[in-house]
Amino acid sequence: MIIVSGIRLPLGSTAQEAEEAARKAVGLPGDYALRKISYDCRRGKASMVCSVTASLEDQETEKRTAAAHPEMQFFQKQQLSPKPGTEKPRHRPVVVGAGPAGLFAAYLLSEYGYCPVLLERGADVDSRTTAVSSFFSGGDLNADTNVQFGEGGAGTFSDGKLTTRISDGLCDYVLNTFCFFGAPDDILTKAKPHIGTDNLRSVVKRIREKIIENGGEVRFLCRMDDLITADGKVIGVRCTDGDIPAETVILACGHSARDTYSMLMDKGALITAKPFSVGFRIEHLQSEVDRSLYGKLAGDPRLPKGEYSLSAQVSGRGVYTFCMCPGGNVVAAASEIGGTVTNGMSYYSRNGINANSAVCVSVNPADFGSNPIRAIDFQRNMERAAFAAAGGRYAAPASDAGSFLEGKRGLNIGSVKPTYPRGLTAVDFERLFGSELTECLRGGIRAFSEKMSCFGSPEAILTGVETRTSAPVRINRGEDRQAVGIKGLYPCGEGAGYAGGIMSSAVDGLRTAAAVIERFSPLKD
Repeated sequence: MIIVSGIRLPLGSTAQEAEEAARKAVGLPGDYALRKISYDCRRGKASMVCSVTASLEDQETEKRTAAAHPEMQFFQKQQLSPKPGTEKPRHRPVVVGAGPAGLFAAYLLSEYGYCPVLLERGADVDSRTTAVSSFFSGGDLNADTNVQFGEGGAGTFSDGKLTTRISDGLCDYVLNTFCFFGAPDDILTKAKPHIGTDNLRSVVKRIREKIIENGGEVRFLCRMDDLITADGKVIGVRCTDGDIPAETVILACGHSARDTYSMLMDKGALITAKPFSVGFRIEHLQSEVDRSLYGKLAGDPRLPKGEYSLSAQVSGRGVYTFCMCPGGNVVAAASEIGGTVTNGMSYYSRNGINANSAVCVSVNPADFGSNPIRAIDFQRNMERAAFAAAGGRYAAPASDAGSFLEGKRGLNIGSVKPTYPRGLTAVDFERLFGSELTECLRGGIRAFSEKMSCFGSPEAILTGVETRTSAPVRINRGEDRQAVGIKGLYPCGEGAGYAGGIMSSAVDGLRTAAAVIERFSPLKD
């Protein structure tokens, strides 16, 4: 097929109008379909910018046509059709973790007749929602069922953002699978698609039900405490409800499974420290974000809620915004007793008063001696310091942006009402981040203010700490996707250090499951 890009149309134009514009540009008969929509609101004018796919008579015609037009690209849609192997398995494959990587790995295995056992340390999504709501309301933290752990993984309590920087052809497979299980169809055409926390909960439940229908098994509140090995090979897993024999374990543990990292290092897996980032959440009024991005067009119902992605280099470190949630809330994302962690979430409607985003500064192996244990401790110590600085009970350290930029301790609440549910305490963030990282964060906010007029508003609220931006370590694997040092263990997803976000994690889970399929024969037709 051909992708026809850069089609500009007035706000409110239809998919049919975009497809007709592409048909005229190509000048050949074929099947035309809207692919993506984005918006350009520069210089006080707004337009839709669309791309359209065109399937012509044959591939040679498509290639010639694309080569003759710079705004067109030949694209061969990637199929996911692994060929089952011939090695006969003794046991069902075990998948550890029901986040995007584990869920999609288990789903693909079940579709091909491998009847996987999916283990999740946290609760099913309905029980998990109840536990998280209780914690937000002041209840005790459940260390196994929370914003980080449970069915759907950390992404279930975010925004369901499906933007990704990877260009893997399986992204379309992931999007179409989400739609098949109930996600809004517009995720197929939005340039920045999102499902929303509310919709994602029902989607992951339906995927789980399909895995079971296909012959798989799903066990909740079942934490893997040990990997049983012999002669450097997996022979089973030890979990909270007993031992499970297995020669194949897909490990999709998520970026917060620190106990799993420690266990794997004891087992001889090669785990290395990797770069990650730390920072805080910043909240603005969504109306001010819209005004900064859209100018006089702010409030036009034909435009989406304003969202941004900003980055800068400050004193040799990268500072950037991450996981921006239009119309959302800052949430209490702790998963360890005595540590305070923040994250952001929003529902599909994105109709909250505030927008929030992480503002993070990069840290690298040199900051913790290239030691994976010290990398984990870097995060953990910062979270514990935040807990203590805010007075305990999972209140969060906070500051208004004006005080932070002036190097003062202060929390002056103006037009931006903070949304973090467990309460805030005014804290000098330099106590938590140290002077170097703090100055980088200040420099980042100042740099972002030059791009967005509202960003450095004195009334913006900063809430910390944001430490779970990505895994601090990588579980090294070979070209066969098996862990270095442990045969039969297939680490994947964000927790293994090979992805970042829902889309790339799901794709990595699919490719890992495909590697297992291509090695073994199915358990059933």
